Amino acid sequence: MTERLLAKGDHIVAPAHATRVQALLAACISLGLVLALTVSMPFARLPTHGTEALLPAYAAATFILELMTAALLFALFNAQRTGALLLLASGYLFSALTIPAWAISFPGVFGSLGIDFGLQATAAVAALRRLAFPLSILAYALAPVCDRMSMSPGRAIAASIVGVCLAAGLLTGAILVNHRGLPTLMLDARQVDSLWFYVPGLALFLYGVNIVLLLWRRRAPLDIWVCLVLFSLFIELLTISYLGGAIRLSVGWWTGRIYGLVAASVILLVLLSESARVQGRLVETIAAERRARQNRLTAMEALSASIAHEINQPLTSMITNASAALRWLARQEPQVDKADAALRRIVDDGHRANKVVAGIRAMFSKGTQERAEVDLGAVVLEAVRTASAEANHGGIDLEVDLEPQLPAVNGNGAQLHHVLRNLIENAIDAVKASGERSRRVILRARRDTYGVVTVSVEDNGTGVAHAIADRVFDPFVSTKPGGMGMGLMFCRSVIEAHGGRIWVTPNFPRGAVFHFSLPAAILSAAGPKTVDRDAQVER
Repeated sequence: MTERLLAKGDHIVAPAHATRVQALLAACISLGLVLALTVSMPFARLPTHGTEALLPAYAAATFILELMTAALLFALFNAQRTGALLLLASGYLFSALTIPAWAISFPGVFGSLGIDFGLQATAAVAALRRLAFPLSILAYALAPVCDRMSMSPGRAIAASIVGVCLAAGLLTGAILVNHRGLPTLMLDARQVDSLWFYVPGLALFLYGVNIVLLLWRRRAPLDIWVCLVLFSLFIELLTISYLGGAIRLSVGWWTGRIYGLVAASVILLVLLSESARVQGRLVETIAAERRARQNRLTAMEALSASIAHEINQPLTSMITNASAALRWLARQEPQVDKADAALRRIVDDGHRANKVVAGIRAMFSKGTQERAEVDLGAVVLEAVRTASAEANHGGIDLEVDLEPQLPAVNGNGAQLHHVLRNLIENAIDAVKASGERSRRVILRARRDTYGVVTVSVEDNGTGVAHAIADRVFDPFVSTKPGGMGMGLMFCRSVIEAHGGRIWVTPNFPRGAVFHFSLPAAILSAAGPKTVDRDAQVER
């Protein structure tokens, strides 16, 4: 996943057009350079004094900027393996490696150390830099940006670095060693010979050709930043060689050097910002993957706990009824009818367990759940009937208050039955724990004027603590000691899947009331299904 993100994230050299924001930003920087040039033009030929001491700092800054840019371009080539990137990185590396020779040979800078390479060495190294860099840009502009090299990226980078270092070392070494045989480019330490002007003229021509070629091809967003570099170098050379009269250490000469620092910084800043953006996307992606993994684990835990919680109820009832059947049969006069009733309840509980599993599987499946018109009143009465044995054993009165002509709802009857069983059994447990003499649980069902059916389960038990009232339907939050905290979560999932909502309110003077509401089904031509509020409930 990380490799795919890096491949997509480094789109700055992918075959795509520069965005409007990138083009606008490059245009604004170019305009700023032109404005700075306009301001400095009247002062371009003014000489400066004692500024030779700034040369080492300028050379060091340029060397570091270009070397870092080359390193980032090589790293980008390692990810994308395009020959164009390798050529551009090699050009920056060659330009950086020629700076030490240019700074060391500069007249008057290191003379106190006994270093003197004459007047022509610095100009010859500068000519080498001026022409080699735009030639490498020309090679980058002509190379296809989308072709991937078959050679191993590590071997290609190593070969390029070794080749560039050898070329830079041999060329600058030859200039410094043979400085007395160099052509005359400088008249003195500050004034150039007419021969020098062929160098900036050819360099400016190469800059212009590269800019036109890159803008015409428009292969990748990186091209527009390379154009900005070339434009900065164009202004630098124009300021130094023409507006400043090619006078060393003049105002125009130093202004041009500032443009050179801008040119050396552009690609570096772009690559750093792009790397930061990709790194940010990578961090976000990893965090999203971790959240998704944690959500899947939580969902699996919730599913397994829900199954265990819901299956435990019919299993407990089956064990209770089986024990009762054995006791009826173990009497001196076996009461077969009682045992038969207990066994039938076991069969019913087995079917109920099967429906629980089917309902849970349907709730967590991605497919459409089976829905039909459900007589909610009948579901309420069935839930009360199945819970009546436990209520009678605890001395708790189960009361039912159903509105006559209660409309049907669309849904899954097994799931709604299980919701009611959960709520009723929770109410019974709360009443048992309260120690109240008067124990009761009341189920009510009403329809409002908007066609919504609301069912409530009231008890006078221990109630819901205020601290967890807002979280009582969350997974693993329980109001009972030793509870798994899955029953109410299951209820909320089912009710919300049916298009309804569920909530809890206090029951005064004590206890709690759990409500859920469901939209009524569309009435059929035969009229709504109704429930007789006087229906007999087995106690």
